[in-house]
Amino acid sequence: QVQLVESGGGLVQAGGSLRLSCAASGNIFSIRAMGWHRQAPGKQRELVAAITNGGATNYADSVKGRFTISRDNAKNTLYLQMNSLKPEDTAVYYCAADPSNVAAFRGGYDYWGQGIQVTVSS
Repeated sequence: QVQLVESGGGLVQAGGSLRLSCAASGNIFSIRAMGWHRQAPGKQRELVAAITNGGATNYADSVKGRFTISRDNAKNTLYLQMNSLKPEDTAVYYCAADPSNVAAFRGGYDYWGQGIQVTVSS
């Protein structure tokens, strides 16, 4: 089993920045793909960004050029740097992990965090 705990969310004005972190524990040696997803009220959960253990990345078109995903394998931590935030970025953000790198591009993650709220005011 893998446990994921998100941190770093909160309230920010449009145009501002936030950095989300996701700390992984448990059977961390099984982790290959990690990713961030989000779910806004009344909408389906969607991919934001994902990264393989080799560093290959996958971004949603809506965040390209504004968000950067990274991971520190030594610290078992995933990050999401979010710049130029917009009100439409408001959502609950979820960290996910999977034993297969394929998940970074096809989804189907095995492990999920509890989620953290990000609110962008206009």
